[in-house]
Amino acid sequence: MSQQVWAAQALESFDAVVSATEGFRSRAGQRLMAEQVARTFSSATLGKVDEESGEDAPTRSIAVIQAGTGVGKSLAYCAPAIALALSRGTRVLISTATVALQEQLVNKDLPALAALLPQPFKFALAKGRGRYVCKLKLDRLAGTGEAEEEADDDLFAEEEAAARAKRPRHETEARIQFYSTMAQTLSKGAWDGDRDSLDTPPEPEVWSPVAAEGASCTGKHCPAFSQCTYYDKRKELVGAQVIVANHDLLLSSLGARVLPELDNCLLVLDEAHHLPATALDQFACSMDLSRITWIERLASRGLRIGALLEVEEIADIPKHSAQLRQTLQDLARIVMDVYGAQLKSQPSAWGPARVRVPRGELPEQLIAPLGLLAASAEGFLDALRAISKALRAEMRDKPDEAKRLSTLYAQIGMLAPRLEALHATAQLLLQDAPEGAVPAAKWFTLEVDGDFIVVKAHASPILPGTTLRNHLWSAVRGAVLTSATLTSCGHFDFFLREAGLHGDEATTTLEVPSPFNYAAQGTLIAAETRADPKNAAQFTTEMVDALLHDIARVEYGALVLFTSREQMRQAVDALPTAMRSVVLVQNALPRTQLLRRHRERVENGEPSVIFGMQSFGEGLDLPGRLCESVFITKLPFAPPDDPVGEARAEWLRAVGRDPFSELVVPATAIRLAQWVGRAIRTEEDMAHVYCYDKRLTRTSYGQRLLKGLPPFALEQRAPL
Repeated sequence: MSQQVWAAQALESFDAVVSATEGFRSRAGQRLMAEQVARTFSSATLGKVDEESGEDAPTRSIAVIQAGTGVGKSLAYCAPAIALALSRGTRVLISTATVALQEQLVNKDLPALAALLPQPFKFALAKGRGRYVCKLKLDRLAGTGEAEEEADDDLFAEEEAAARAKRPRHETEARIQFYSTMAQTLSKGAWDGDRDSLDTPPEPEVWSPVAAEGASCTGKHCPAFSQCTYYDKRKELVGAQVIVANHDLLLSSLGARVLPELDNCLLVLDEAHHLPATALDQFACSMDLSRITWIERLASRGLRIGALLEVEEIADIPKHSAQLRQTLQDLARIVMDVYGAQLKSQPSAWGPARVRVPRGELPEQLIAPLGLLAASAEGFLDALRAISKALRAEMRDKPDEAKRLSTLYAQIGMLAPRLEALHATAQLLLQDAPEGAVPAAKWFTLEVDGDFIVVKAHASPILPGTTLRNHLWSAVRGAVLTSATLTSCGHFDFFLREAGLHGDEATTTLEVPSPFNYAAQGTLIAAETRADPKNAAQFTTEMVDALLHDIARVEYGALVLFTSREQMRQAVDALPTAMRSVVLVQNALPRTQLLRRHRERVENGEPSVIFGMQSFGEGLDLPGRLCESVFITKLPFAPPDDPVGEARAEWLRAVGRDPFSELVVPATAIRLAQWVGRAIRTEEDMAHVYCYDKRLTRTSYGQRLLKGLPPFALEQRAPL
C-alpha cells in the first residue's frame, strides 16, 4: 500500500471518529494536526533494511507540532496514528512527562477511541519496574517490618540501616502492620501490586524496601515469578497495539527491549517540552565518596557466592574492593583539601553545599585516583558479571533451588548499581573535552548527616540535544513531538536545539494555534512594583502587598505561582487572619486532596486561592470558575546556581555566545507560557493573569517573552 493511501485512510479514520463523537465540534486546527501526523507516520520506513542487498536507506520522518490549548491534540495524534499502525502491522508508543496525562490517555481517551474505531485494538500502560511491588521483598518484610537475617541478608544501604536504628518503636510497628496489610491485600487479589493504585500511595522511604528492582530481579527464575505484578504487566504490553509510557522509561530502557523497537513503531512524544530536561537527568551520574562500607559487604557476598559456584574470576575481588575503599577515601580527602573552604562556607539551610569545577577541568591531583577508581570498579564489575552468569545457569539447571539462588542473586544485585555508579561517574569526570568541544558539568557536594560529613562527586552532560541525537533519534524512524509550548519567543529553534533535532532534514515543524479568542477572553495585567525584582527583599515586600490587595477581591478560584519557597513562605506569613481560610498552600495537603478541597469550595460559591510553585504551573486543568485569575509573582527564571546550567553558560561565553539571550530567555519563555496557560482552558472561560515583574514590559527580553504568550488584552498598572 502506498504512503498516500495510508495517510488518506488514517485521516478518514480521524474524520469518522470526530463525526461519531456526540457533541464534538470539528476544529480546523485539530484536523490540520491530524493531517501532519498521518503524513509523518505514513512516510517513515519501518523495520530492518538491508542496504547491502540494494534496498534504499530507510526514510526517517519526524514532526514537531505545537498545538495550543483547546486544539484537542490527543485525538489528533491518537486516531490517525492508531489507524496507520493497524494498517501497517506495527504499534504506537506514546510517551508523556506526567502520570496525569498517562492516566487520562489510558482511562479516558483510548477507551473512547476504541469504542469508535471500526478495527479493534488493545492498549496498555507501561511503567518503570520500581512502581510495582516485589513479592519476595514484601513477604520478607511483612513479618518484621525489616529484613530478616540482617547480618547475612541486609539488602539496604547503611544510611537506611541508620535511619531504621533511629526509628521510634511505634513507627516500626506501624510499618510492620502496613507491610502485613499490603501482603494480605495482594494475596487476596484486592490489590494489583501497583504503587499508584493504592488508596494512599506510600512515601518513598516506606515504598523503597518493597519496590521491584532490575538489579536484584531474577525474572523467570524467581519463585514468585508466576505471581509477579511487573511481569504480568509486561505480558499485557506484548499483546497491545498502543503502549503508553513516560519519557523517563523511554530513555532509561533504550536498547533493553522493554518497549517496542524504535525503528519499527510509531512514536508520539506528548508534553515534549520536558524531553531535554529528562535526558539530562537520565544521563547524569553521581557517587558517594564517604559512605563506603557497602563495598566490603559486596565483596564478602561476591566471594562467598562465587566460591559456592566455583567462579574463577572472584580471585581479584579482595584487591579491587580494597583499592576502591582506599581510593574513595583519598578522593574525599583531596576534594576537601581543594574545595573544603568553599563548601564549608555555604549555609546548610539551603541543602547540600556545592562547588562546581570551572570548565570541567579537574585539579591534577584528582586525575590519578579517579583513573584508579574506574579501573578497580571495572575489574570488580567483571567479577560480578561472571557470578551473575553462573547464578542464572544454576537457576536454570536447579529450579527446585530457585528461592535460595534468587536470594543470593538479590544480595549482589542490591549493591551492584552503586558499583556501576562509581564506574560511570569516574569515567564522566575523567572525560577531557578537546579544545572547542563541549565539556561535561562536574561538581562536588557536602552535607552533614548527624555527626557524619558526606562528600559526593557529580557529573552530567550539558547539551541534551547531543545526548538525544546519539541515543534516541539515531534509533527512531517515525515520530511526532507535541506540546502546547514548543516555540519560544515565537520560534521553534530553541526547542529543536534542546531536543537534538536542529538541522535534522527529517524534521518538519507545525504551529497549530489555539481556537480560543484570547483577546476577548483574557486580560494580562502587568502590575508593576517600584522595587527592581533583582532586589529580592524589597521586591518581595512590595509584591506581597500588591498580591494580598488583589487576591482579596477573588470571588471564586485563583492560582498564585511563586518562584521560590522563601517567597511563598513570606506571602503565607503576611496573610491576614480573615484570608487564611481561603488559601490552600502546596504541600500542606497531598495534591489530590488540595485540588479536591479547592473544587468543593468553588462549587459551594466560596473563594479559594491555591498557592503553588513550578509543579502547579503546568499540567493543572482548572477550567471555568476553578481558575478565574492567575497571579505570577515573578518571572520564572531557572535557579541561578544549577551546576549544569552554570557549566553550559560558561561554555557558551567561552565560545563567544550570550547564554542569557540564547539559553535563559528562551527557557523562561516556555516556562512562562506554561504558567499563563493555566488561565484559559475552554472556549467559555474568562480570566485575568497578573504579573508583578516589571521586567516583562520594561526590558527588551521581556518583549521577547510577551511574543510567546497568548494575545491577551494588555493592561499596565502603576505601583499601588
